Amino acid sequence: MAYNNKKLGAFIVPTGIGASIGGYAGDASTYARKFANNNINLIVNPNVVNAGCFSGITQNMLYTEGYTLDSFFKGEINLIPSNNNKIGIIYDKAIPQDVLNVHINTQNAVKTVYGVDIHAYTITKEPVGVEFYMTDDGISVGDVKNISTLGKSCEELLTKGCDAIAIVCLFEDPEGDNEDYANGEGADPVGGVEAILSHYISKHYKIPCAHSPAFVDYTIYPDIVNPKSASEYITPTFLPCILLGLSQAPKIITDQNIGINIKDVDFLVMPHNALGSVPVLEAQQRNIPTYAIRENSSELDITKEKLFKTSNIIEVDTYEECLNQILKS
Repeated sequence: MAYNNKKLGAFIVPTGIGASIGGYAGDASTYARKFANNNINLIVNPNVVNAGCFSGITQNMLYTEGYTLDSFFKGEINLIPSNNNKIGIIYDKAIPQDVLNVHINTQNAVKTVYGVDIHAYTITKEPVGVEFYMTDDGISVGDVKNISTLGKSCEELLTKGCDAIAIVCLFEDPEGDNEDYANGEGADPVGGVEAILSHYISKHYKIPCAHSPAFVDYTIYPDIVNPKSASEYITPTFLPCILLGLSQAPKIITDQNIGINIKDVDFLVMPHNALGSVPVLEAQQRNIPTYAIRENSSELDITKEKLFKTSNIIEVDTYEECLNQILKS
């Protein structure tokens, strides 16, 4: 089914899985934008368009966090498009004052330049305690020691009228120069634990949420890196992209008669070997065509052949081929 007389699709690249396209810093944006520029409304997870001080977001994209995406595909919630969200920012108490100042300057710059409604910010009462690491399989994971302090800060911002939440937590600086990621290889080392933080707020408060890490060392990296990673090596803060995304993140409602419903989705696009997620499984149950893109590989190995004996998963070589098939359908 169409939404507003346009096709409606979901373009997803899961975070922290080392996707060859979309596993770095906004490097899936150009692919997603081609879909959006062809009169298609597009649901995207933040990982697709987040790019440090840049964002690949367009007016007809619905910036939707992973837990919310899962709930949407299960039919538990609907989405209402919005382009004027009141954003509240939660800063981790562990962030040093100079690093915090850089982020406050950043939020003020985004508000001034783009007119984003940054409604309020607060600092957690206690350090959040974020840890991150890579598994032997090359997947990004982590732990959060004191996640409840985020909830208390979120509740404070909700009482001030905020209806979308940006989280900024202190992360230890990666050991060494993280050469694999800089060279466009492997997984984003912080992506997995970032998902834990945003899932928590989305699950408990049913509001749009995204996370940006803060590092003690905010100097600009002077060496040439892979273009896929470059947007995160030219900025001391990654906050702008999530503020731009959250400003037009859809509102979340449980009323099935209002807004966008899973029944409105015409297609789903995924990396070809990352097909074990809730959206894919639900799409199969609901006969939503799912395109598995061979040019986008991840550290996972969950393919059509391994997971589905019979399915409506369509394997194609490239995103361009996928788009052409969708436009002809």
